[in-house]
Amino acid sequence: MKVFVNGEPREVPEGTSVAEVVESVTAAVTGVAAALNDEVVSRSTWETTTLRHSDRVEVLTAVQGG
Repeated sequence: MKVFVNGEPREVPEGTSVAEVVESVTAAVTGVAAALNDEVVSRSTWETTTLRHSDRVEVLTAVQGG
């Protein structure tokens, strides 16, 4: 099925979770946030939140600098 990850189209299998998409974008385990269709998804529900066709996922990582 087709979803959009950080604005780019991507084919993923049915039943793909937000956690799986996050892991495909970044190896960071802290400083990461995810939004599904413009709504922030709590980290505690990433594993159980599955995607549907045409969903939009944004994965954001904290950047440190000066």
